[in-house]
Amino acid sequence: MSIWTRISDALAALAQGEPLSAVFDLLRGTTATPPDRSVGFTIAVIALGAKMAKADGQVTKAEVAAFRRVFTIDEAEEANAARVFNLARQDVAGFDAYARKIAAMFAGDNRETLRDLLEGLFHIAMADGAWHPQEEEFLHEVARIFGLDDRCFNAIRARYVHGAPRDPYDVLGVAPDSSLAEVRAAYKALVRESHPDRMIARGVPPEAVKLAERRMADINAAWEDISARRAA
Repeated sequence: MSIWTRISDALAALAQGEPLSAVFDLLRGTTATPPDRSVGFTIAVIALGAKMAKADGQVTKAEVAAFRRVFTIDEAEEANAARVFNLARQDVAGFDAYARKIAAMFAGDNRETLRDLLEGLFHIAMADGAWHPQEEEFLHEVARIFGLDDRCFNAIRARYVHGAPRDPYDVLGVAPDSSLAEVRAAYKALVRESHPDRMIARGVPPEAVKLAERRMADINAAWEDISARRAA
């Protein structure tokens, strides 16, 4: 059974006329296993992606293509994916309500899955090559609701937005006055968290694990940069 079929089943479990925001309440009680968690992750990205599309006022072909690269959608499953997207756009609930439900759904993951979600949204937002002020405001507020601090937000923004300030300490989530041992420990922890097996175990669909490739490049570059500075 594909992830899109499971998503369709989750939607069908709701009474007709229920808003998509109610899906998160449904999934929150059934996310104990990786397959169900991957459904929750995928619906979260689609739903917040739809709300983000409303924030900047348009949905470009590039954004749709970016989503398809991360979440492989078979032709037979396009209707289910489109249904989720359209329900999110039509739902009167604001994106902040969605974000709070998603944060609650993944509350036990020590923020790692929520960070993965935010990266997926950045990937989609930057697919058209433009960074809109509305997207900055939208994603910054989502990060806040997810409990992700400015250091985390800035690191992800620098990874995706050309010209954004890049701070290796932000990438590793440590303060500039941290000891080299503390920096090394943070670096090793991020490498472990970004391993494909760890990501899949916390609900990231296999297709979306490719988002970690860019993250790993930044993590390694940040460690090399700080090590070189300290050795000088």
